[in-house]
Amino acid sequence: MRKTYLLLAVLLLAVAGICVMLWPAFTGHRLQADTDAAVQSFLKERNPEQQYPELLAALQEYNRQLYAEKQCNLTDLEACEEPAADLTAYGIEDEVIGVLEIPTMELTMPVYLGASDEHLAAGAAVLGNTSAPIGGDNTNCVIAGHRGWRGADYFRHIDRLQVGDTVQLTNLWETLTYTVTDIQIIQPHEVDKIKIQQDRDLLTLLTCHPYASGGRERYVVYCEKLPTMSQSR
Repeated sequence: MRKTYLLLAVLLLAVAGICVMLWPAFTGHRLQADTDAAVQSFLKERNPEQQYPELLAALQEYNRQLYAEKQCNLTDLEACEEPAADLTAYGIEDEVIGVLEIPTMELTMPVYLGASDEHLAAGAAVLGNTSAPIGGDNTNCVIAGHRGWRGADYFRHIDRLQVGDTVQLTNLWETLTYTVTDIQIIQPHEVDKIKIQQDRDLLTLLTCHPYASGGRERYVVYCEKLPTMSQSR
C-alpha cells in the first residue's frame, strides 16, 4: 500500500510539472486567439466612409493641441495611461482604435488608446500624451507593447526589424504605411526621444530591453510616413 501511495505521489508530481511547463503555451495560445479575434472584428466592422466623424475631429484637435503645448504633460506613467479619447463615448465598446501590422515580425495586433495595464495585456497601446494614430505632419504616435506576455510574443521579436522595413497602421478611416528609419536603445526617463519632431509624420514602437530584463531600458523603433512619388514631385 505504501508503495502505491508513493507511486501515486510521483505521478501527481510529474503531471503537475508537465502542467507548469505547458501553461505558458496554453495562455499564449489563448491570448493570440483573443488578439486575432479583436483584429478580425475591427477589420470586419470598419467602414471608412461613414464612421465616427466626431471622433476623427476630436483626435485631430488632440494632435494639434499636443504639438502646440510641446507635450508638456508627458511626464510619468499616469500620463502614458491617459487615452487621447474615451472610445466608449463614441460607441466603440471594445476600445480598439486600429490594427498594427509588421510583416518582418509576422505580427498583427489590435491597438488601444492609452497604455494601461489592461490595454497592454490585450494588445498594443498608444501612449497617452503622444499623437493619436491618425497621421499628419507634426505627429508622433508612440505605440507600446510587452516584450512577450504570458506566453504570447507581442513585441518579443522587435529586434528583427531593420531600417527600411515596413510597418502599417490601419485606423478607422485609412491605412497608413510607415518605413523604419532608425532604431535606438534609450533610458526610461528619456521622454524627449519619443516626442513629436517638427514637420515629420512618425510612428514609434516602444518596448522593454533587454528581453526579460525587468525593463531596465527601452527599445525604440522610429518609423516615418515618407512622401509618395506623386507627393515628392
